[in-house]
Amino acid sequence: MKTQTIIALKILIVMTVITGVVYPLLTTAFAQILFYHKANGSLIEKNGKVIGSELLGQKFDSTIYFWSRPSTIDYNSLPSGGSNLGPTSSKLKSLMTERRNNFALANGIDRISVPIEMYTASASGLDPDISPNAALLQVDRIVKARKFSRLQKQKLVHLIHIYSENYQFSLLGEPRVNVLLLNLSLDSIQ
Repeated sequence: MKTQTIIALKILIVMTVITGVVYPLLTTAFAQILFYHKANGSLIEKNGKVIGSELLGQKFDSTIYFWSRPSTIDYNSLPSGGSNLGPTSSKLKSLMTERRNNFALANGIDRISVPIEMYTASASGLDPDISPNAALLQVDRIVKARKFSRLQKQKLVHLIHIYSENYQFSLLGEPRVNVLLLNLSLDSIQ
């Protein structure tokens, strides 16, 4: 009985070292060497200061920027999650109607044209992307707010096409554009 206990303790110690120390260190080293940017949160810096991550949505509510998808957690990454309101919730219906109306009014379009992601929050509340169509619908509002010329408007539309990503592996997901990257480039339009 005593030798079985000693063998079990030795196996426990060896497995703890392998799975609790060696494996995490190898995985971290592998990620840092091959995927440095992604392994460190895909952080974006401006003037030496971290201003966000490509992977997390941020709140943009100014008329001079593209708006992100709504967030029930106000883009706070700690309590990441949805609202937990069900499809029969009158509060959810009211909230979505309000968001839809606000987007339509601010962008001078009819309610029917508002893309679904602009009035429904994502499950995480941190979705960094919107559809290229949702971005294009915001162009006239931004052009008006920034007093852009026709040439600057063309540059803006071109930026949307540059930052638009297609289906992953040509079949997964939806076409999308990262709002933070788009807004950073928007500031560079002369």
